[in-house]
Amino acid sequence: MTGLLTGKVALVTGAGRGIGRACALALALEGAAVAVNYSRSEEAAQQVVAAIEAAGGLAVALKADVADPEQVERLFTDLLAKYGRLDALVNNAGITRDGLILRMSLEDWNDVVSLNLTGTFLCLKAASRIMLKQRSGRVVNISSTSGVAGNAGQANYSAAKAGVLGLTRSAARELGSRGITVNAVAPGFIATDMTSALELEPILAQVPLRRVGQPEEVAGLVRFLCADPAAAYITGQVITIDGGMVTA
Repeated sequence: MTGLLTGKVALVTGAGRGIGRACALALALEGAAVAVNYSRSEEAAQQVVAAIEAAGGLAVALKADVADPEQVERLFTDLLAKYGRLDALVNNAGITRDGLILRMSLEDWNDVVSLNLTGTFLCLKAASRIMLKQRSGRVVNISSTSGVAGNAGQANYSAAKAGVLGLTRSAARELGSRGITVNAVAPGFIATDMTSALELEPILAQVPLRRVGQPEEVAGLVRFLCADPAAAYITGQVITIDGGMVTA
């Protein structure tokens, strides 16, 4: 399989389903060998690996809770043992624990911030050590329009995803001189398990394109940002993909 990422190695966190799954498949179809990270469902991750291999690509499933520093270290050790390098990191793993601020437990706050923000930091830190030695690399952090504009009932999620934006911009400044780009993608309402229980009518009223997005559309943007040389001069940016909702 050949493409824009032939000979490259990519790691996608939370890649067993939704946006992560779509990103793993998109990068593999461009020729990258992909590490499919998961924390709970090995079956789902192995299905992604099987789909990539059926299309002629290379993939491996690697288990790790990215909020756990020791598991993150093992994840990157296993990745290097398998492929020997890392060219693209997609920080996608995330959860929601929605609730109004007055009713939100500290546990729900900490769980969301720990995985969505601290997990992104831990993986970025581990990846940067590899990429700095290579003097090249692409990092794409999956944020959210909730982190750009806020969202009622999602104070923990919005705060964590806003933190990802600051982390992205800081990392872009720190790592740019070594040829490493760091960007954030902020999806709006995308058709995933996370949004499947939402009532669509009031949501679509906020979206000029009048539809929810598809994981493959987000993956297309991620694939572009990971490509070399196509996106080599883009770093420190936050790109929303939301059907026009934030600007409406």
